[in-house]
Amino acid sequence: MSSFINIQLLEKITHLLREHEQTIAVAESCTGGLVSVALTQLAGSSAWVRCNWVTYTNEAKTQQLGVPSQLIKDDGAVSQAVALAMAYGALSRAGTHWAMATTGIAGPSGGSDEKPVGTCWVAVVSTTSARPLIQCLQGDPTAPRDELRQWFTGQALGLLLQALQQRSV
Repeated sequence: MSSFINIQLLEKITHLLREHEQTIAVAESCTGGLVSVALTQLAGSSAWVRCNWVTYTNEAKTQQLGVPSQLIKDDGAVSQAVALAMAYGALSRAGTHWAMATTGIAGPSGGSDEKPVGTCWVAVVSTTSARPLIQCLQGDPTAPRDELRQWFTGQALGLLLQALQQRSV
């Protein structure tokens, strides 16, 4: 099993999804599929994982998830607005109860003063709540690319657990 995946965290997530008979879809950019790898680590994951997208380019975000190209142009691919649009696009296309999206800059290049390497937006949305959970992560911009992507993944899973726990209370 991949060492960056916190199995206890994953077990809590899957327990809540199974307990409420709910499913999830994931739309990823900067994590490149690592969130999907984590969510499918445990046997029986087809009971809670419906589908996943790795939409690394702006065109893929638009074509596969319905993110408006003007939104990407106006706010940039690494933004709260695009993370939300990705998550809602996954939610509607997959027909799941939950969707989650990641978009960011894992480096070592591609950052700017406004959006440095190590920036990642994570959005978690649900059909059962009008209020999304969204967070901007700021990882160590000097960390190696793989470490940043793994850190983004762990933080994203933590946000997902938080959202699941809030909705199941």
